[in-house]
Amino acid sequence: MSDNKLKNELEAPPSGAGGITIIDYGAGNIQSIKFAVQRLGFEAVLTSDAEEIRAADKVIFPGVGEASSAMKMLKSTGLEKVIPTLKQPVLGICLGMQLMCDYCEEGDTTGLGIFDAQVVKFDNKLKVPQIGWNHIFDLKSELFEGINEKEYVYLVHSFYIPECEETIASTEYGVEYTSAIKKNNFYGVQFHPEKSSNAGEKILKNFLKLN
Repeated sequence: MSDNKLKNELEAPPSGAGGITIIDYGAGNIQSIKFAVQRLGFEAVLTSDAEEIRAADKVIFPGVGEASSAMKMLKSTGLEKVIPTLKQPVLGICLGMQLMCDYCEEGDTTGLGIFDAQVVKFDNKLKVPQIGWNHIFDLKSELFEGINEKEYVYLVHSFYIPECEETIASTEYGVEYTSAIKKNNFYGVQFHPEKSSNAGEKILKNFLKLN
């Protein structure tokens, strides 16, 4: 068997995965996410086009930066009205997850209202932002299939979602908070799967396998 043929077999997309879009609205670490998807053997389209996003099988909604500025950029594309109506699996990453909530204290920002949660700032007694590796626990949902309790992931953030009914993973940093959340077809992770080594790749692949 040739090396190329073996490589293609090893990187064959899981059943049901394809048509991946990464929302490009000027506030995301989109290239690193695209490279992470490519490492799993997939291609992803970077787009702000509403029709492309609606037609995708999977949608990734990244975000880096300050909440109110990111929301302004999102509104400039008109996608703040599109994202809450999506029916396929959607994954918000870091600030993307926070913008999917009702409200964020950062910049007094009204979010997309997908998750019934508010985003608040860590206590001033803590070093913020939280930067580096921390573990996730109380794992729920198929997003964490094959992931061990207290697996380490990479985080960079100053604001967090308190634990709530929609929490599917938690992390402790002065307080136990939501590091992953789910409602219907919408998922969010506070950590960066594209920077979280093998565990992050597995979580990202689990998302791409969702129906």
